[in-house]
Amino acid sequence: NENDLKSCHKMNMQNKRDIRATAKTAVRAMDDTQKAVASASIFEYVMNMECVCRAATIALFSSLPDEPQTACTIATLAADGKRVVLPRVDGDNMDFFVYAPSAEGVRGQLASGAFGIAEPQGAERVAPSAIDVIVVPGVGFTRDGVRCGRGRGYYDKYLSRNDFRGFIIGVCYECQIFDEIPAEEHDVRMDEV
Repeated sequence: NENDLKSCHKMNMQNKRDIRATAKTAVRAMDDTQKAVASASIFEYVMNMECVCRAATIALFSSLPDEPQTACTIATLAADGKRVVLPRVDGDNMDFFVYAPSAEGVRGQLASGAFGIAEPQGAERVAPSAIDVIVVPGVGFTRDGVRCGRGRGYYDKYLSRNDFRGFIIGVCYECQIFDEIPAEEHDVRMDEV
C-alpha cells in the first residue's frame, strides 16, 4: 500500500542485503497497473532529458518483471533513429550490442541469455566510448546517485572502464529510493536518478 511505499524510502538500511529484501517486498506489493503507470512516467521523464534528446547512442536494459519496463522505450528510441544498445553477459563480463528492431518488435531480436534476461544476438558490439547515455536498473538508489544492484557487479565493472564517458541515469520505482545506501569503493554513482 501507499504508506508502505513511502516508509520504504525513509528507512536507513545497514547493509545491501536488507535493502534488497526491503525493495523486493515493496515492488512485489505493486500490481501490474501500478508498475505500468510508474514505468511510463519514468521513461517519459528520461526521454525528455536533454542528454537523451542529444544522444546518438543510448544504452538501455531488457527489463525483468521487477524493474521499470523498457520495451516501449527501446522501440520508440529505435524508431526515432537513436542507436539503442543492450547488454549481453558473457561469464563475468558485460558488453553492449546494437539492438536491431524487427517485425516481431523488441523481443524479435533478443534471446534469453544470462539469468533469463533477454539479450541481443548476433549484433555489433559497441565500445564503451561510443555510448552517450546509459540507463541503469537497480534494486535501490539514493537520490544523490548511490546504487544497490543485484550483487554481481556487472554495471559497476562496466561503468568503471577507462573508455566509458557516458551520462549515467539510474531508474527504479519510488519505493526503491532510500535515504542511505552503504557505498563501497567500487560502486559507481549515477549522474541522475
